[in-house]
Amino acid sequence: MPDMPVSHDTGLPFLTELLTFLVTAIVVVPVSRFLRISPIIGFLGVGVLVGPSALAIARDPERIEALAELGVVFLMFTIGLDLSLDRLWKARRYVFGMGSLQLLGCGAAIGGLAYLWGNSWGASLLLGLGMALSSTAVVMQLLVERDQISSRAGRTSFSILLFQDLAVVPILFLTALLSAGGGASDLTSLALSLGKAVLAVTIILVLGRLLLRPLFRRAAALHSPELFMAMTLLAILGTAVATFHAGLSMALGAFLAGMLLGESEFRHQIDANIQPFKGLLLGLFFIAVGMRIDLSLIMDDWGKVAAAVVGLYAIKTAVITLLALAWRHTLPQALQVGFNLGQGGEFAFVVITAALAGAVIAPDTAQFMLVVTGLSIAVTPFAGLFGEWISRKAADRMPPEQTGGAPGDFDDLDDHVVIAGFGRVGRTVARLLAEHRVPYVALDMNAELVSRLHRTGLPVYFGDSRRPEVLEAVRAGRASSLVVTLDDAESARAALEAAHHRWPQLRIFVRARDMDDARDLMEGGACQAVPEMVESSLQLAAEVLMDRGIPADAVTPVVDRVRGQVYEGIRPKDSRPA
Repeated sequence: MPDMPVSHDTGLPFLTELLTFLVTAIVVVPVSRFLRISPIIGFLGVGVLVGPSALAIARDPERIEALAELGVVFLMFTIGLDLSLDRLWKARRYVFGMGSLQLLGCGAAIGGLAYLWGNSWGASLLLGLGMALSSTAVVMQLLVERDQISSRAGRTSFSILLFQDLAVVPILFLTALLSAGGGASDLTSLALSLGKAVLAVTIILVLGRLLLRPLFRRAAALHSPELFMAMTLLAILGTAVATFHAGLSMALGAFLAGMLLGESEFRHQIDANIQPFKGLLLGLFFIAVGMRIDLSLIMDDWGKVAAAVVGLYAIKTAVITLLALAWRHTLPQALQVGFNLGQGGEFAFVVITAALAGAVIAPDTAQFMLVVTGLSIAVTPFAGLFGEWISRKAADRMPPEQTGGAPGDFDDLDDHVVIAGFGRVGRTVARLLAEHRVPYVALDMNAELVSRLHRTGLPVYFGDSRRPEVLEAVRAGRASSLVVTLDDAESARAALEAAHHRWPQLRIFVRARDMDDARDLMEGGACQAVPEMVESSLQLAAEVLMDRGIPADAVTPVVDRVRGQVYEGIRPKDSRPA
């Protein structure tokens, strides 16, 4: 058997690094929550501390990068679970239109500066394209942590990141063409490799649709958690490895697997199973990024490094903000997208390293840009906070009813949830939807509340949900459901009537005051009306029973049975089973 890389301190591979990481996770996560900061900052800081330029506990970052890359793989898989091929196609204007212009615009600006700085045209081209890429892992994690994944700025940021992941392959082929010894044979190799990549993606999509759902259905029928977990890991890693051997990124393969399984009935159980893996492996990824930051280079030339990091952010933020404005985003939304994507990305490490190996980029330039990339990723959480502050300042100068954007902002929405009313109940519904990454749009008539919440990135807009044209503006006809949480009973009934008359097949859930109100609402077209008095009494009774020492798993079935009996009593007669 070939020798495995082992730790200098033990006979097991990577043991020192893994033990360091586990101790780090135990410390960083609770401390970050106590300080109310992103755990990303803590993991990056630990990476710098244990890396070769500081304490040198983990001397070689490359030893754990392969394992750390699995964090990005699992992250992209969970993102794919929340999408579908149909939804992705509907967002093509953002993915391929805005995404391609972002790459070309940022690449031209950064590459032009690199050329003026004395680099060759080949080096400038690769530096421009490589640094135009942003960090999928950091940006998506921050969007999830801040509940902004469903906002328009969040959806746009993801669309651009997805195109960047697709663009990595041709950028790497371009690197090979520009390397020493590149020639006509490389053009043939490029064409063959691109053909192989397209064929691999096609095979994955076709076989995935034919095989994945039956296999998971069989695994679920056997009631074996171990088998179901094994099937999940096989789907993720199998597609990741397949795309890797086809010359694409492992993250793209995992994303495709997620999209295929996201169309199945098993998506929620799969998502719950892999969340711990994703969180821990992403932490390891951020530590690996921190280990790449060379403190000695920063200390020796801190002014130049700082100027490069600020310049990178300034260029990318400016270009992306202008593009977002051209795509009819409001100024606060456009600024959020720009600051979200202003950093360098993990794939920039790959591009720069390959260019260095091919003698396209000088060693000192490559080392400098690697440090700039790592440092830009490290400051992303702080840059994001600054971007939110700038966005709030921009929103303060706009009329409150305009901070939510124009009706055309919702062209890419599909299969989402519309929440009518964003008071106490509406915000609770939205929080639960965000936890499961279900896209939603909320409407409210309180302009001051809408303005304040929208500045934080929440998809809340000013509008009267009793008017069909307002519901049409947020694409209620393409929504999976409408949730009416308005306090006023007459307003709730008016919103229900407007939506049910316009879209009879739309599933509408309404907040009711009591049983009589709930019965009237269901007779008016609601698929479910939830009386607050009933739910509060059921919850109160459950708490009393558990306080008496009755286990929660014994109380829950009883509460569910009583709830079912109550709701059976308020259903319209023509909707009850015969």
